[in-house]
Amino acid sequence: MGAAVVRGEREPLLNIGQVLERLRSDFEDISIPKIRFLESEGLIKPERTPAGYRKFSEADITRLRYILRMQRDHYLPLKVIGEHLDAMDRGLEPPEPEPVVPTVPKVAVGSDGMPAPESFRRSDKLRLSRKELIKVAEIDEALLAQLEEFALITPSPTGHYDTDALVIAQTASELADFGIEPRHLRGFRAAADREVGLIQQVVAPRRGRDAAAAARAEEAVSEIAALSVRLHATLVKSGLRRI
Repeated sequence: MGAAVVRGEREPLLNIGQVLERLRSDFEDISIPKIRFLESEGLIKPERTPAGYRKFSEADITRLRYILRMQRDHYLPLKVIGEHLDAMDRGLEPPEPEPVVPTVPKVAVGSDGMPAPESFRRSDKLRLSRKELIKVAEIDEALLAQLEEFALITPSPTGHYDTDALVIAQTASELADFGIEPRHLRGFRAAADREVGLIQQVVAPRRGRDAAAAARAEEAVSEIAALSVRLHATLVKSGLRRI
């Protein structure tokens, strides 16, 4: 059994560097300036030594964990987090934050249910980290690694993933439920690359130096891409009828 706690004995307090080490394993972007900023906002109130050094208790660390988790997992602004902390200080339970995750922009479809040209015009600016992609797509690291291995998903130069990567990850996960693994999807990648190459050949002569020509070329790309997907889907549907 451990030593008995002497009545009235104070718990050991930690300096800001020790707090940083305690939190870093769970919050990679934590830093001393950030801890100081949260103090300046009145969200934490560590003790001060006569020399002015900050000293943190276990309650301060628990409070910091709550703040950082609300920011990272629920994207709550500091004002709202402050209101939660005030409720907790008064013995109340803070409201359960609703899960906030990036969502996939709606895909424009035609009357036949096929992607319309509008769906091929880039309009979203979704940028997901690797952890966010895994969380939002509800996949595991192993599946994402396979999708990257077979060039079905490629991160941007900054290491982020866009809407296309998210849709591919979600679709691949659903196909995996039927035993179709990423290695089986290499043919889809090859077929898509061939279609892209064909569209480039058709559109290349239409590209001009002026903005109007560039706009017409982009319009043609969207139209041809939509027709290509429609043809592909219809050929698959037609083939299945012969099985």
